[in-house]
Amino acid sequence: MVTPNVTEVSPQRLPTVIPDLSERRRIHVVGVGGPGMSAVAIALAGMGHDVSGSDIRERQVLERLRAAGVRVHIGHDRRHVHDCDVVTASTAIPVDLNELDEARKRGISVTSRAGILAAICARTGALAVAGTHGKTTTSSMLMLMLAAGDLRPGFIIGGDVADVGTGAEWTGSDWFVVEADESDGTHSHLPLVGTVLTNIDRDHLDHFGSFAALVESFSEYLDRVEGPRVVCLDDPVAGPLARRPDCVSYGLDPEARYRVVDVVAADGRQDFAVEHPGGRTEVRLPLRGIHNAVNATGAFALAVEIGVDPDVAARALGAFGGVARRFDIRAVDNGATFVDDYAHLPAEIAAVLAAARHSGDGWKRVIAVFQPNRFNRMSEIWRDYAHCFAEADLVVLTDIYASGTTPIPGVTGKLVVNAVTEADPTRRVVWMRQREDLVRFLASEVGEGDVCISMGCGDIASLPDEIVEARVRSGRGSAA
Repeated sequence: MVTPNVTEVSPQRLPTVIPDLSERRRIHVVGVGGPGMSAVAIALAGMGHDVSGSDIRERQVLERLRAAGVRVHIGHDRRHVHDCDVVTASTAIPVDLNELDEARKRGISVTSRAGILAAICARTGALAVAGTHGKTTTSSMLMLMLAAGDLRPGFIIGGDVADVGTGAEWTGSDWFVVEADESDGTHSHLPLVGTVLTNIDRDHLDHFGSFAALVESFSEYLDRVEGPRVVCLDDPVAGPLARRPDCVSYGLDPEARYRVVDVVAADGRQDFAVEHPGGRTEVRLPLRGIHNAVNATGAFALAVEIGVDPDVAARALGAFGGVARRFDIRAVDNGATFVDDYAHLPAEIAAVLAAARHSGDGWKRVIAVFQPNRFNRMSEIWRDYAHCFAEADLVVLTDIYASGTTPIPGVTGKLVVNAVTEADPTRRVVWMRQREDLVRFLASEVGEGDVCISMGCGDIASLPDEIVEARVRSGRGSAA
């Protein structure tokens, strides 16, 4: 299946050109150390293309790229693109970067990540997971169920899957699992033979202009999928799409075609059953949170719809080892548990905290630490964070992590503080602007029986390690 070239040009964005990858190409990936582009580079190299990449600094993922056969350059140089057929970069890369400018001057095809990902999908039967929340975990579970069914899927997933130790692989089979990211409109370009749509929430309005336009993009996305369209009936926005006659519904809703029932949470896992047209299948999922049971059911539904035996799919779910930065227990120190999670939108935060509160682990206190992300995002949706910390005993908020966005006067982490305290003046909320103050406070505050969950998609990922190190230095840590 080969999709014709499509071009979408913006002064601020790279064109989305879908190159033909049916023959071996010389491809250069700008910003190859990023999580999205590193996965693309690994898949391209696995397909047999001659792949190089550049990044501004050495980092651990580059060794994995070199092992996969990608030639990696540190620093950006115009010479890197000479003799290339295609040059690609993520939306985080300035469009006037020297390598991209040189490629345009030489008449080399320049395309966005959406374009190169669409080209990869066109070489196989691509199945995607779309939606605002849950894409990485759901696509990981889908991939493992297909593998258990001997379908040998390739994949590009937004986080390392613990069971295979990587977020990308090209197997050359008839199946490929990918995340359909809406942040830059990638989901609008992928040629797909099946999909799961988990939910639709307010995000990336800087790209779409309005929530209505975002919702419409997902409706059009479903229209373009050739095969099964599996949509969550529980979600208030995606739910009406799930009722379309060409869609397969899933969720807790009694009318769902694949229905989650009899959920029991204990010991960091969930036991539940899926009622479906073929009968009833028991699942033991080693993940916390009802949202994960629902996401697992969406992946289960698509796997079964394309021919995987339900019992085989359930066994794969039972062995699922998780994904990096998704309720990742980083340390247990003198009875205090430290968790890292990628959650950065209100619904995600609420789901993670509810998972901790109702997991059966018996934690005394749930301490939520949140690092807001992107000035433009916070300026639009800071009020939406008012109620998402309801399951936390203590809320600790930091200032905004820019992620390449431009500061906006008056837009700081204090907006989130205001939203939470105005909604519930009795809730204990602490604002820590400086990282050293944040680490010092949590090192002394978190005690035996507490779970401290740090959330966000900036540099908050290293916070658990910093807290434990501070505890050791102060004599509170178990290693002291």
